[in-house]
Amino acid sequence: IWNLESGIWNHSIMSQGSLFQTAGRQSSLRVGPAGWNYKDWEGIVYPAGGSLDALAYLADYCDTIEINSSFYAPPRPKDAAAWARRVQNNPSFRFTAKAWQRLSHERKAEDEFSLAADCAEVRSSMAPLAEAGVLGALLIQFPWRFRCTPENQEHLQRLFRHLRDFPLALEVRHGSWEREPFYRFLREHGVAFCNIDQPLIGNSIKPGEHATARLGYFRLHGRNYANWFKEDAGRDARYDYLYTKDEIRQLSEKIRKVQQSTEETYAITNNHFRGQALVNAMEILEELDAVPPAVPPLLAEFYPDRFPK
Repeated sequence: IWNLESGIWNHSIMSQGSLFQTAGRQSSLRVGPAGWNYKDWEGIVYPAGGSLDALAYLADYCDTIEINSSFYAPPRPKDAAAWARRVQNNPSFRFTAKAWQRLSHERKAEDEFSLAADCAEVRSSMAPLAEAGVLGALLIQFPWRFRCTPENQEHLQRLFRHLRDFPLALEVRHGSWEREPFYRFLREHGVAFCNIDQPLIGNSIKPGEHATARLGYFRLHGRNYANWFKEDAGRDARYDYLYTKDEIRQLSEKIRKVQQSTEETYAITNNHFRGQALVNAMEILEELDAVPPAVPPLLAEFYPDRFPK
C-alpha cells in the first residue's frame, strides 16, 4: 500500500493480497495482456459497439493487465482512480504500468533536476492505483539502442532511487546487458529483471528465466521477424503473432522456474493484434495451473482450434 505521508510502499500488505484466489487458481501468478482498449478486439474479445466496459470485462478473466497509455504520458490521477474502481470485482487483480517514455526513450541531457521532476510526476500519477492496492509493478522499458555502458547504468541508478517507492521491473532489449554483473546490480537494488521473448535479430537479448527481486516479470512480444525492425510497419503488424502450443509450453516452463523463486510473478502478452494476446494468456494459465481457465465466449468462438469445446 502506498502511504502518501511517509512515502513508503508496504510490501507486507501487498504480499497478503496475493493469497486471494480467483477461479480456483492461486494468484501469486498473474497472466494478462498489455492494454485493454483495441478497436480490432471488438467482436473478437468483447462485443462491438463500445457500450461494454472493456477493462471491467477483462478483469473477470485476467488477474492482471499492463497499462500501456502511461508510457506516452502519465495518466491523470482521477483516471487512475477510476481504473482501480473498475476492477474491484476481482480482489486478486493487479495492474502493472509502463513508466513514462521521457525516462527512457526521450532522455535529454543528464539533468538531475528535470529527471527528479519527471519521476515525481510518474509517482503522482501512479499513487491512486497504489493507494487502492492494485499496482503490482511499475515497468521501466528501454529500447534496443539502450546499451550496457557506465553512463547508462548510472542513469538506471538514478531512476531506481527516484522511483524506489514502487515495485520496479526493468526491460532492456540489447544483448550487451546479458551478463551476471548486471543481474547482480538489479538484485542489489531489488529491481525485477523483465524476461522478454522477442524476435532474435542481431544482438538482441535472449529469452531468459532470471529472478532478481521478490517480483518476477515476463513480457511476450511475439516473434514476427518480418516486421519487428521494419520502419514502416505499424503497431498491429509488428505485434501480429500467435504463439504455437509448443512455444507456449516452452515459455511456460521458463515462467514456472521464475515463479518458484519469487513471491509473485507477472506474465504479460503483448502480441495484441486480433486478441492473440488473450489467446496465449489463457493458454499459459492452463499450462501452468493444469486447469482450463474461463475464456471470453467471443474469443473461444473466434479461435475454435485453440479452445475446443
